[in-house]
Amino acid sequence: MTHPEIEITAELIRDLLRDQHPDLADYPVRLGARGWDNQLWRLGDDLAVRLPWATRSADALLGKEYTWLPALAPRLPLSVPVPQRLGEPSALFPRPWIVTTWVPGEPADRAPVTRAAEAADVLAAFLTALHRPAPAEAPVGRFGRGGPLADHSEGFAQQLASATEMGLIPDPDAVRAVWDDAAAAPDWAGPALWLHGDLHPANVLTADGGICGVIDFGDLCTGDPACDLAAAWILLPDGAVDRFHDAYQPALDAATLRRARGWAVGRALSGILIGDAGVRGRPGGKATWGPPAHASLQRLIATHR
Repeated sequence: MTHPEIEITAELIRDLLRDQHPDLADYPVRLGARGWDNQLWRLGDDLAVRLPWATRSADALLGKEYTWLPALAPRLPLSVPVPQRLGEPSALFPRPWIVTTWVPGEPADRAPVTRAAEAADVLAAFLTALHRPAPAEAPVGRFGRGGPLADHSEGFAQQLASATEMGLIPDPDAVRAVWDDAAAAPDWAGPALWLHGDLHPANVLTADGGICGVIDFGDLCTGDPACDLAAAWILLPDGAVDRFHDAYQPALDAATLRRARGWAVGRALSGILIGDAGVRGRPGGKATWGPPAHASLQRLIATHR
């Protein structure tokens, strides 16, 4: 992560809008959220301004959303943020930015799913709709998302060793067993499908215990659907994963399920480390990521034995 060159404030947002989109400049502005790559500022009741701030890669991620998401959004059965306007780099702010629709709800790391059966069906319907063959010019995933799971074995081993040394993993052999089985599964042999690429609890919104929206499509990419199917273990309460698998179409083969478990155990391990960093006040840490990550890891281990 990098430090922002310019402090982003409500007044800066208003100045940017006056300069490039003056018809929106009089809408009320307030901070919505700060993520890994971008800040989100509410613009009235139904819109938001999304600006890069903490990573150099954020510009490209916003461009990806602006290019691809408007065409994908109409077929998705959950609310997603749809880019409406593009902001160009200027003397006021040297990076691109977008105006997008605002999706109401609370992130699942703060308001977990409680209506298990309903959420399993909703998540399955969303991923069934999203996971369609992508055109050849569609983006590939950064960090190898959507690619062969086995390519991540070295990084997984390093994270597992770190988390074990810190006392965060009570049974590292059981965690390793889940990963080893998944990494040994046959690779995806089907077409490159559209993927969200980053379905962790902070990017899924809930209301009254159910899933109501999906946000942050900066890692939108193509490849193996197992990368997204990991979300069932990460997001859903105990006992809901089988219902999700029954509802998802087409029916999942055994190899894809094994790879999905591997993506899930890797994501859970990352969440545990990020959560611990948040508890300890380290840069980039998010304390709310720890509890859902620990719960998902326990589910994965329990169902693997």
